[in-house]
Amino acid sequence: MKLYFAPGACSLSPHIVALEAGIPITLEKVDLAKKVTSSGKDYLTVTQKGYVPALELDDGRVITEGPAIVQYLADLKPEKNLAEKPGTFERAKVQEWLNYIATELHKGFGPLFHPTSEEEKKAAKTKLIQRLVYAEKKLENSEFVAGDHFTVADAYLFTILTWCKFVGIDLLDMPALSSYMEKINGRDSVKKAFADEKAA
Repeated sequence: MKLYFAPGACSLSPHIVALEAGIPITLEKVDLAKKVTSSGKDYLTVTQKGYVPALELDDGRVITEGPAIVQYLADLKPEKNLAEKPGTFERAKVQEWLNYIATELHKGFGPLFHPTSEEEKKAAKTKLIQRLVYAEKKLENSEFVAGDHFTVADAYLFTILTWCKFVGIDLLDMPALSSYMEKINGRDSVKKAFADEKAA
C-alpha cells in the first residue's frame, strides 16, 4: 500500500496508525501547490480532491479522508485494537471522536492558515480554543481520548494538535493536553513517522 502525504499535514495520522498496526506502507510525498508527487505523477489522477491523505491499495483502488483511512488500516489488524470492534459502543466512541476532531478541530484551523481578515482570524481562534477545552476536560480524567488505550482517534488528535504552535495557541495553558502531547510524541510510531517523512 502507498500513502500519499505532505509534511506537516493531517496525513501524519494514518502514517502513525500504519506504524502502530505494523502494516508496511510506502510513502509518496505530494507537492500540494503543484499537485505533483515526488515521482512526478499528477496527483489529481490519484484523487481529484487534490489534498492528502490518500491511501492507494495494492490493487490500485484509493481511499481518501483521514478518518476513513485510519479505520480501514485498524480493521486490517483487529488484534492491535486501534479502533475497537465494529458495531460496539466502544467503536462508536472512537468514531465520535474522529468526527469531533475532523469537524470541530481540524476544520477550525482553516481560517488561521488561509488569508482572512484579522477579525475573522480572532473569531476562529476563539472558537477553536473553546473546542480544545472540551478535549482538555476529557483528558483531565483519561489517559487517551476515546477509551483506556491508544486508538486511531489519538493519532488524529495528536496530529491536529501539532498545528497549535503555528497559530499562536499555547497548549501550556491546557495542562492535560500539554501532557497528552508529550506522551503521544514519545511513542515509537510517532517518532518513526516524523523521521520517515523528513527522509522521504
